[in-house]
Amino acid sequence: MAQNYTLHRLNQLDQWAFTIVLGDIFEETPAIAAQAWFARPFKTIADLHSAMVAVVRSLPLEEQEDLIQAHPDLGSRAQMATASVQEQAGVGLDQLSAADYQRLLTLNRAYQARFGFPFIIAVRNHTQASIFAALEERLQHSLDEERDRALAEIFEIARLRLGDRVITEEQ
Repeated sequence: MAQNYTLHRLNQLDQWAFTIVLGDIFEETPAIAAQAWFARPFKTIADLHSAMVAVVRSLPLEEQEDLIQAHPDLGSRAQMATASVQEQAGVGLDQLSAADYQRLLTLNRAYQARFGFPFIIAVRNHTQASIFAALEERLQHSLDEERDRALAEIFEIARLRLGDRVITEEQ
């Protein structure tokens, strides 16, 4: 488990250390943290999150799509970032029945075939049932809608991860 940092401490770190501490917030894409460092000092965790989101939004479409591609398929048994493993396990995606696992694989394949990138959802805000429902519903979106939704979900995942990693001085 990663160590918690106060905003004050983060604001004092050099760019290299800041990037090491927050480089995994956006699914193993440390360049986002490295660029967000320039927006210091951060007064709130929301300011830090906004700076990181601004970095992603400023990226060319191709690099935004690379970030989307960096995320694992839900329920995947492949190697993935520790945070992703913990988040998926927290909603029980690592313990699906054989039938539900097959359903998830089928939906993931359909989603990947339709959009060319993995289905992304902030699983901590969901149950298994709501994840399946969202996957089925989002298969009806256009590519542009779904790319935007994937980024919105990535931003929410990052917000939750920052909340785990960064504490305010009052805590």
